[in-house]
Amino acid sequence: MANLKALKGRIGSVKSTQKITKAMKMVAAAKLRRAQDAAEAGRPYAEQLAGVMSRLASGVTVGPESPRLLAGTGKDDVQLIVVATSERGLAGAFNSNIVRAAVRRARELQAQGKTLKFYLIGKKGRAVINRVFPGQTIHQVDQTHIKTVSFDDALEVAKDIMHRFEAGEFDVAHLFYAKFQSALVQIPTEKQLIPVEVPAAKSGTHSETSEDGKHTRTVSNDDHKGPVAAVEYEPDEATILEALLPRNIAVLLFRAFQENAASEQGSRMTAMDNATRNAGEMINKLTIQYNRSRQAAITTELIEIIAGAEAL
Repeated sequence: MANLKALKGRIGSVKSTQKITKAMKMVAAAKLRRAQDAAEAGRPYAEQLAGVMSRLASGVTVGPESPRLLAGTGKDDVQLIVVATSERGLAGAFNSNIVRAAVRRARELQAQGKTLKFYLIGKKGRAVINRVFPGQTIHQVDQTHIKTVSFDDALEVAKDIMHRFEAGEFDVAHLFYAKFQSALVQIPTEKQLIPVEVPAAKSGTHSETSEDGKHTRTVSNDDHKGPVAAVEYEPDEATILEALLPRNIAVLLFRAFQENAASEQGSRMTAMDNATRNAGEMINKLTIQYNRSRQAAITTELIEIIAGAEAL
């Protein structure tokens, strides 16, 4: 009977766990829709900004007089690795995949003789990073008090990273996050934050200067037939580019936060769905085991009663 009581208690415990995982799956599904819409809405803006940056950079020669965020420090001895993870667990392999990609890249840089520093956003990546690379974390950002990350939150982090760059704490910064593809697929992604990587301008794009030398314009046919589009910039491309570089870093971070939010909820929904199904399978197995044990106990009691009756 003790075994039957333990099995009954375990069945009740698994049923309670199943209710929790099912509720968490439903909550994650509701949050996923909002997070996915926000991530998809932010992509065109980031892509358009990247396009503007590439057109501006096509008219600028990168050199010692260029903005430091574009030209860098001229060396790459100290590498900063920015790892963006979630504040909460129970999200499947979402956090571990990001951390694994960051650790792999860090070991590659370490093998090249680079000095590593880590900037951790979210607490779920701290334990592994601090264990594998002890004493190399320079800052940890806590976002537990933030329900939905806004652009101001990304801008605050961006300003801190840029301030550390201007102070000479590092030469190159890499950002690691998960790009949302679907509820089942989240792709660990690496982007170089500083110096800003400017995409190559499309073919047929070039800069022209007016006869008075005061205005510049970018001319592009974008590989299409028809009239050529001309964009005039005032002031010049270099001045506009210098103003846009800090905002571009903030946009990259904000996009990473949005992609992470959608990826986290998608991974959590999938993980809780799997946990709910596994709990159901375990309940079925335990129920069968309970019924067999109960039947065996009843059979044993009947045999004892019949044997006692025959003895009389």
